[in-house]
Amino acid sequence: MTYETWLAFTLASAIVVLIPGPNIVLTVNYAIRDGKRSGLATIPGVVTGAFIAMSLSLLGAGAVLATSVFLFTLLKLAGAFYLLWLAYTLWTAPVATVSLNNDTPAKPLSQLFWQSMLISVLNPKGPAFYVAFVPQFVTPGGPVFQQFAILIATFLVVATLNSLFWLIFASSLRRQFTKPHAMRLLNRIGASCLCVAGLFTLKATRST
Repeated sequence: MTYETWLAFTLASAIVVLIPGPNIVLTVNYAIRDGKRSGLATIPGVVTGAFIAMSLSLLGAGAVLATSVFLFTLLKLAGAFYLLWLAYTLWTAPVATVSLNNDTPAKPLSQLFWQSMLISVLNPKGPAFYVAFVPQFVTPGGPVFQQFAILIATFLVVATLNSLFWLIFASSLRRQFTKPHAMRLLNRIGASCLCVAGLFTLKATRST
């Protein structure tokens, strides 16, 4: 793999992850509602989930998923209903005045980790995307395993930096959401985004 190929992959990955997805919605919401610690706790989950999904996809599970109607449908339903359940809990979450001096997470950090990891792993379009996207940057005849390792590590670093960017951005807006009515509005915007993501997941097909 040449430096130019790696740089092209890095830039392409940055463009791909820049568009906010369900995980970014949760990171932003928790960062504003409970502080940086809660938002930060979701980032390792996002990265771990992406690592699992990418590794399994490039090891061949993605190809199996792409050809099996039953497995794809099963993953699609699991991912969609999980997103819809998160949307419901966020929409109905109780709100209170946000204290800018309080950075104590309302939920255990481990729960935030597992929540964000499951969103990444249960995305049915993820494996198909990784199988279609990553191999384009692999040099034929070269050491495939090493190239995949470099590309996966690069994508995860880019995804981490993107999540941190959204976390810092959300933290800078926290002062604007100190009142209960503002927090309720944020929750419902986030819930709506998760609901839309869940409905799109239900409509997902195996074609890329």
